[in-house]
Amino acid sequence: MNTTSKTWKLVALGLALALILVGALGIGGWVVTRAYAQGPWGGYGTMGPGMMGGWGSGGYQGCGMMGLWSGTYPEGTKTLTLDEAKAAVERSLKAWNNADLAMGEVMEFSNHYYAVVQEKSTGIGAFEVLADKVTGAVFPEPGPNMMWNLKYGMMGGYGMGMMGGYGYGGMMGGTTGPTLSTDMPVDEAQAIELAQKYLDTVRPGTAADEEADVFYGYYTVEVLTGGKVTGMLSVNGYTGQVWYHTWHGAFVGMTE
Repeated sequence: MNTTSKTWKLVALGLALALILVGALGIGGWVVTRAYAQGPWGGYGTMGPGMMGGWGSGGYQGCGMMGLWSGTYPEGTKTLTLDEAKAAVERSLKAWNNADLAMGEVMEFSNHYYAVVQEKSTGIGAFEVLADKVTGAVFPEPGPNMMWNLKYGMMGGYGMGMMGGYGYGGMMGGTTGPTLSTDMPVDEAQAIELAQKYLDTVRPGTAADEEADVFYGYYTVEVLTGGKVTGMLSVNGYTGQVWYHTWHGAFVGMTE
């Protein structure tokens, strides 16, 4: 056998082994996500949505920051009920060791469950989380929740921590936090007005809800079509910038 022939056979063997390995990792990732293990954010899954992407095979694919995905679940996949998603969020809150945090409304979208966490003492929104519909893994919502949240976000306060931790001090987690309020240059009425102007331009036929959830640094507003929830967006309380939540998918239902 000549050298060229041997080389091509080795290349073919290498490619075959690589394909087998990729397939095994894909199947393995799916199996591991079904394992039950309580983590800092609660919920289930030892391999929950990751910072750099998701997992799986077929239509269940990761797509970037926090492991959000697009597409459809594999046929026959069992997903959590709304009550099971609420229980997963409640479990995750215990890891914070903060008796002032309580779960607010929970909404089901085609891609995941969404929940608001509030401060009992103030009624102000603390942060927003998403729950995986298969594993129950709970993780911070990306976007405004992480980038604009001045108390519980990446940039300061009693935050989730850029590296996945949590505690006072912001990006890396510290020991003390600032005194913050929701008295922002852009008030709630102005935020809703800005949201409607955005929708009139970008999503004609949709309307901003008459009330907003107030967080430290921003507002989150439900988007309505024909009076029914079809999405949501956030408005920065200091700049008026609007950020539409493109990661949810279709709205399914909700509970208070």
